[in-house]
Amino acid sequence: MLGIGIEAMIFLYAGLTGIVIFCSYQILRFFRYLIPHYQIIISIEDFLFWIGISAYVFHQMYYTTYGTIRWFFIIGMLVGAALSGVLFIVIKKIYRKTKKHLEK
Repeated sequence: MLGIGIEAMIFLYAGLTGIVIFCSYQILRFFRYLIPHYQIIISIEDFLFWIGISAYVFHQMYYTTYGTIRWFFIIGMLVGAALSGVLFIVIKKIYRKTKKHLEK
């Protein structure tokens, strides 16, 4: 049985894992925005991305939870990705308002 301190650290690592997943997918989306792709290439990129992310999540879970699947790790990843998404939306709104203000 893990102590509460260790579980809290695992939850933080899981949150960081969720942040890494979200940010890496945003980088992939930005790359697609810069260089237009055919749909088949987008599908292949997504497939390879999710294979890589699956390996990364497996690695993180293996080393932080000692090879066991814990629900708080999965919830931590979701919370980290959700917080990143909210922060991304807020930054995007601030950027648009600033850009609009500067264009006047």
